[in-house]
Amino acid sequence: MKKPSDSSPPSSSFLAVGLPVKLSLVMEGRKVVHGSTLLGWKEPAWLICEWPSQLDWVSGLAENTPCTLSSLRDGKLVGCRTEIRGAVVTPVPLLFLAYPRQVEEMHLRQYPRVSSNEPAVVSRVASRGKDRGGGAPGDHVGGLVKDLSIGGCRLALERVPSWMRTGSSIHLEFELPGVGHVTNLTGVVKGIDKGEEGNVIGVEFQFDRMEYIEYRGWGGSVKQAIWRWTSQKSGEPALY
Repeated sequence: MKKPSDSSPPSSSFLAVGLPVKLSLVMEGRKVVHGSTLLGWKEPAWLICEWPSQLDWVSGLAENTPCTLSSLRDGKLVGCRTEIRGAVVTPVPLLFLAYPRQVEEMHLRQYPRVSSNEPAVVSRVASRGKDRGGGAPGDHVGGLVKDLSIGGCRLALERVPSWMRTGSSIHLEFELPGVGHVTNLTGVVKGIDKGEEGNVIGVEFQFDRMEYIEYRGWGGSVKQAIWRWTSQKSGEPALY
């Protein structure tokens, strides 16, 4: 899962000549994103970028137009809010941006995440790590696995039971299409949000060797099965 973004005062350490960047701004009432290259800067006055090749000069970007500049550095998405300060045509089309006041970093997901729409059963887990005895109806709720990675998943639930909150331990049961049926997979609720899909639950998996999978054709652990399935769907190389 994505880690929370960190904000820090600006420093030229996040800059590099020739760094590929993306510029996001609103033009004619809609958000557009254009690629560019960072060519230089003067701290704390301005940044210089190539004029985005997708834009022609008649598009007339006004001075002081707000925009966001972002780039990928060392496995992190680095971004900052800035604004257009001006441009020159000759000898090379250049775009001048205000030097940012704040820089934000977001660690990208470590594992590939794949869309899904498989039914799931979510069960309550007692604080001591064992299922609550009896399996009362209120201890189970149905939902859909909306996306899946080796690190966790998102669940869409029609209702959120009273016992479920951030930090709750749960057990998951769901189908891994074409691979097998996963049972007793432990997870921790990391967040509960209301969205277009209803109640969306973020879950982080806790592989404790109590989970198992009924395989179709080959063996291995639940963790291996999820890794191979998500890697195949996303085109990432499977390392297990």
